[in-house]
Amino acid sequence: MKVSDLVNNLGLVVYSGKKGLERSIKGGYASDLLSDVMGNAKEGQVWVTLQTHKNVAAIASLKDLAAVILVKGNRPDEDTAQHSDEEGVPVLGTDQNAFEITGQFYEKLKADGII
Repeated sequence: MKVSDLVNNLGLVVYSGKKGLERSIKGGYASDLLSDVMGNAKEGQVWVTLQTHKNVAAIASLKDLAAVILVKGNRPDEDTAQHSDEEGVPVLGTDQNAFEITGQFYEKLKADGII
């Protein structure tokens, strides 16, 4: 599954990092604790969080994550979007809360045989 497929399947908004929409997704990770993501997220996963600041894009880039989904209508800070564009790591968004979008994302990954 590509990030663009996830955007279309879950009706996500693309805020930044559009050049990374063809990245392959290898799984997902949900957390709002940056140190937890640093220690446990894996390359190619999509990170679900409500955090919007610059460190989100920096960690996503460092861990080579496929994309970030911001929940509850949160939008990336300006410097987050800029870093996302530079690194090609899409920052996506939804009005749903983390529980709702993570459940739908999990079902898509399972249906596609990714997990």
